[in-house]
Amino acid sequence: MTLEKPPTDFDFADALLTWFDSHGRKDLPWQQNKSPYRVWLSEIMLQQTQVATVIPYFQAFIEKFPTVETLATAPLDDVLLRWAGLGYYARARNLHHAAQTIIQLGYFPNTLPELLALSGIGKSTAGAILSIAFQTSQPILDGNVKRVLTRFFAVSGWTGLREVETKLWALSEKITPSERCDDYTQAIMDLGATLCTRSKPRCGDCPMSTNCAAFLTQTVAQYPSSKPAKKSPIKQTLFLVIHNEQQQLWLEQRPTKGIWGGLWSLPEVATLEDAQLWCHERNLTIQNHHFSPTQRHTFSHYHLDFTPLLMDVNAIDNLNFHTRQEWQNRALPAPINTLLTQLTTEDFL
Repeated sequence: MTLEKPPTDFDFADALLTWFDSHGRKDLPWQQNKSPYRVWLSEIMLQQTQVATVIPYFQAFIEKFPTVETLATAPLDDVLLRWAGLGYYARARNLHHAAQTIIQLGYFPNTLPELLALSGIGKSTAGAILSIAFQTSQPILDGNVKRVLTRFFAVSGWTGLREVETKLWALSEKITPSERCDDYTQAIMDLGATLCTRSKPRCGDCPMSTNCAAFLTQTVAQYPSSKPAKKSPIKQTLFLVIHNEQQQLWLEQRPTKGIWGGLWSLPEVATLEDAQLWCHERNLTIQNHHFSPTQRHTFSHYHLDFTPLLMDVNAIDNLNFHTRQEWQNRALPAPINTLLTQLTTEDFL
């Protein structure tokens, strides 16, 4: 069922703001020295990533790129290096491209159409920027807000479905206040992150519980509805860990589109025969090789089982080889960085 209004005459925003004044988070790094740039950066980093994980990345990123100008003029490699380990690297590439667009505009966009035109900014992110940075009343609908609204209004159905999302947008717009919209936006995100959590929600501490449809019907655990089960496929690959006589490692920069776009990584092949051919085509003479145990890295839509193939080679051209100091300062995907760190510990690198 979907309730088009709360179970009783209840001012959702007023109750939420009263709670926020006493219990809301007000000391997060991006809440200090607030600016459109800092708000935008935090919102992009917080997409699909928890606050505790984002904080050190935000602090390091803002130290390296304190303004839109410094971000826009930085090489993409430097941006990806500061993002490495945070995941979903398209966010960093979009952030960099959008910063360049903002510089071309000559000002930070402050309307919904202008923000939506920037790379990597959707309706909810744009709403958060407008509300928090520009005090413009705009609804948002991130994961935390979806969870709060599905429970409070008892909205059934997986939130990824268009018809469910449409209902939630309408409800979010209906309850978003015209005043203190910056505090309200932070408050509803805080409520979902700290009380109305996915597991073990603290309903006893929630300012909404006495009017929450799911709480009143003891069905909190049923909301939001689970995504229809789908078994994640498994992909397999060999990562070539190629080591030359100078104790250097071969790395290649991946295409900007696709998984780990723009990051530096190890060559991939399907079989040992493919690896031998790959080396032959690059004038690399294999001295010895052996396989390391297979490891798994899980993406949002599939599992990647990768087997490192460790190879010592003689090389005519060292163009793609990196010293340890060089590869440790490259933007590497987290599982590749972990693998290379393991191999360094084992004295292979």
